[in-house]
Amino acid sequence: MSQKVALVTGGTGGLGTAICHSLADAGFRVVAGYNSGGNHDKAKAWQEEQRKAGYEILVAYGDVTSEESCKACIKSVEEMTGSSVSVLINNAGITRDGQFKKMSWEQWDEVMSANLDSMFHMTRLVINPMVDNGWGRIINISSVNAQKGQFGQCNYSAAKAGIHGFTKALAQEVARKGVTVNTVSPGYIKTAMVAKIAEEVQEKICSGIPVGRFGTPEEIGRVCSFLADEQSAYITGADLSINGGLHMS
Repeated sequence: MSQKVALVTGGTGGLGTAICHSLADAGFRVVAGYNSGGNHDKAKAWQEEQRKAGYEILVAYGDVTSEESCKACIKSVEEMTGSSVSVLINNAGITRDGQFKKMSWEQWDEVMSANLDSMFHMTRLVINPMVDNGWGRIINISSVNAQKGQFGQCNYSAAKAGIHGFTKALAQEVARKGVTVNTVSPGYIKTAMVAKIAEEVQEKICSGIPVGRFGTPEEIGRVCSFLADEQSAYITGADLSINGGLHMS
């Protein structure tokens, strides 16, 4: 039996890498989607790093803000694997922070396009084959800030909140077709970007997290592979909050 194909957008980032590893460990044929400003050499270097770590992960270029680029990405995945995408992790996203009174339309539009419009572009291209095959998993990466809001992130919080609305509606449409759609909402995760924050600031953030630490990318990856599992078929339209108790609802 051939391996099911899993595509992770933003797959070469810190969180994306951990998700790719977890899915590969679970037996999926994993493809990491990347943009990286069109830096293909960077993606190839990342791929070689994964190979040295024991992971054979394919890479596919795609700008999730562009419908045409997304089409090219999916076509590339299908040509490389000889199969349609069975698991889509919508992980790609950006921030353009600033107080709303000073926020430009460009800051708003860029975040909405990369974080929310991307849901349409990528999911629309894989949902019909999933329905036709009677099996599929859509996993959308949101944020704790979609649930509680965050100062200086009106654009990001709005986009990430919209992701779960998308999840709940689509989940109802495909629930009887063997396709599940779920949201994962991470809190503060110890990625390379967070690690660069001044130590005293990190300590202040951690003091507000009940478990007393940041999450790890591997913990988010494990949740994604759990949702992608064959035996998770009864979970759909859910939002899994992985935030150490920072926000409880």
